Amino acid sequence: MTADSSSIRILAVDDHALLREGITALVAGQSDMTLVAQASNGREAIHQFRTHRPDITLMDLQMPEMNGLDAMIAIRGEFPEARIIVLTTYTGDVQVLRALKAGARAYPLKNLLHKELLETIRAVHAGKKTVSPEVSFQLAEHATDDALTPAEIRVLRLIAEGNANKEIAAQLSISEETVKGQVRNILSKLGANDRTHAAMIGVKRGIIEF
Repeated sequence: MTADSSSIRILAVDDHALLREGITALVAGQSDMTLVAQASNGREAIHQFRTHRPDITLMDLQMPEMNGLDAMIAIRGEFPEARIIVLTTYTGDVQVLRALKAGARAYPLKNLLHKELLETIRAVHAGKKTVSPEVSFQLAEHATDDALTPAEIRVLRLIAEGNANKEIAAQLSISEETVKGQVRNILSKLGANDRTHAAMIGVKRGIIEF
């Protein structure tokens, strides 16, 4: 692919070919943008970034082989000035914060493509940072929440996998009473009605993944 020297050079990373095709068509209609490469997982993304040094990288988060977050950390470790836009369906505040801390410059949602994506690409290329209104709402809603500790996250992950307190205690080599205490803390911090509700909240907010 060739690119005009004045064009914003873009790398699209997503494991869904249909979405990459959509981005290709969208960018093709813009006089100031050129899609220089594509990748279907994090490992390919790193290779393509090294090869093409794009101005903007559109990065999905959930992908096989290597996820977008790990790819972003690797790319920015090698190229600190890399401008990466996370393009995803996930609005969970914990997931968003992880991405922003890893260096994402923007966090638009896939269901808000077209005009918003083009505006976001131009804004990030100009040095700005931006997140979708829906994402901003999620961040604001949980800004003052007590975060789960690493130990509580481990317990929550095991709850989501269907383990009872006794099984969790055995797997983590702690007492069942300790597990019960952590479960109480988890329910309280997440505002959950029960264990199943807590697991659902954990997944939705990006605290745990499957």
